[in-house]
Amino acid sequence: MTDFGRLMTAMVTPFNDKLEIDYEKAKQLIEHLIHTGTETLVVCGTTGEPSTLSNKEKLSLYKFVVEQVQGRCKVMASTGSNDTRSSIKLTKEAQNIGVDGILLVAPYYNNPSQEGLFQHFKSIAESTDLPIMLYNIPGRSVVDLTADTILRLSQIKNITSIKEASGDFSKIAYLLEQAPPGFKVYSGDDSLALPILSIGGYGVVSVASHIVGKEIKTMMTTFLDGKVQESAKIHRKLLPIFEGLFITTSPSPVKYALEKYGIPVGSVRLPLVPVTKDEANVIDSLLNKLHGSWK
Repeated sequence: MTDFGRLMTAMVTPFNDKLEIDYEKAKQLIEHLIHTGTETLVVCGTTGEPSTLSNKEKLSLYKFVVEQVQGRCKVMASTGSNDTRSSIKLTKEAQNIGVDGILLVAPYYNNPSQEGLFQHFKSIAESTDLPIMLYNIPGRSVVDLTADTILRLSQIKNITSIKEASGDFSKIAYLLEQAPPGFKVYSGDDSLALPILSIGGYGVVSVASHIVGKEIKTMMTTFLDGKVQESAKIHRKLLPIFEGLFITTSPSPVKYALEKYGIPVGSVRLPLVPVTKDEANVIDSLLNKLHGSWK
């Protein structure tokens, strides 16, 4: 079974001044993320602005990341949508490119039933040999995968994990208790990475790792080594930046923060807009405080 590691990063999509994909910037970003502890790059996930990317752009970016990584970390392609047939087609094309896994978000807007959700994911899983991570994010997709539906899906051989961003700890604990051996639950929220790890979760699909990847990795490693209080202290230090990077719709804040860190990734495509001056000031303050706390 493919191990995607504890720290996965939902990578932003770098753009140039014309808001086209900037592959030179992407190269710099990839190297930065690998250097700071990312074990799997998630390409064209929510943080990568997939709803504004064409399938041609997505496939081009998958290919570029696979070639740039050269096996130094895993590459997971986000191919989910609210159209099962389109998702199957993109998944097959991503597999041909050579990605290591597939991320499938719960289909948004058309509000399927739990049976519809099950059949959607089952159909896509049957179209590929790659390991699949489900992505439950009711705050964006409207629908919420129930524990029973996730457990049904976990019986499918190549559905091996879930990125849980519901914040429902009772459900997560139930999943961890009832899912088949080897099925992994990842936090979809940086602020819940340690709490979910503490009840048996495996890791995090992170946004903040663009900025504090080494610190997040240390937080998890320290916890797993049994140094709970030390790990909790790191979590408390990181919490303001975890929350600050969502002061407005992601990925606008993290793209701004990367620019401040000397890793330019360009702006965001409409309908998203860059951070305001006031939002930028808040992020600047958080970054300055964080930097000082680690001296």
